Amino acid sequence: MTFDGLVKMLGKYGVFDLASVIQLSGDSRNTIRIQLYRWSKEGKIIALRRGMYAFAERYSQKALNPAELANLLYVPSYISTHWALGYYGLIPERVVTYTSVTTRVPRTFNNDFGVFKYQNIKATGFFGYLPVQIDGRKILLAEPEKALLDMWHLGKGKWEKIRMTEMRFQNFDAISIAKLRRYAVRFDSLRLVKAVDVWETFARSEREGTVEL
Repeated sequence: MTFDGLVKMLGKYGVFDLASVIQLSGDSRNTIRIQLYRWSKEGKIIALRRGMYAFAERYSQKALNPAELANLLYVPSYISTHWALGYYGLIPERVVTYTSVTTRVPRTFNNDFGVFKYQNIKATGFFGYLPVQIDGRKILLAEPEKALLDMWHLGKGKWEKIRMTEMRFQNFDAISIAKLRRYAVRFDSLRLVKAVDVWETFARSEREGTVEL
């Protein structure tokens, strides 16, 4: 297979994997792996993780969105916890690492598009996410309430008021207490139910303490 042939076949997708190239080309696995390694060294393609690649910008027919890439690198997964909280304005910090949850083993990938971290969650807790339009792309993103619960679930220890304060939470109206409590019950976790109780009291006190000018 030539590089031009690869671009013709897969350039419109932007991202591709080793299995797809083997299937479409008909060449042996070893031959394709050698070619991909060479093209990577020449800067024509970018290694995203083992067996997955992206075309360099000058060859790609589809610009990559890192948030979309977070969904593609490790399936099934959806963006949640800190990145999602930052997206919804629930925390003030701009989160650089793309944090996701998955039912698979935890992994972290570093490539030219960023740092992509995946934390494990049980299958029964894999819910509460929706496709959201970000820069014209559909991204699987946790709902605000689920992003909170995922972070509380994955963070060790109790979530008490002092810990909530340290997170510098804001934009409290973005959270539905009813949905937060319903999702915590669905998680079947007493620890999360207690965290919701703390959040409700904490959010109320923060709202009452805010002075509007």
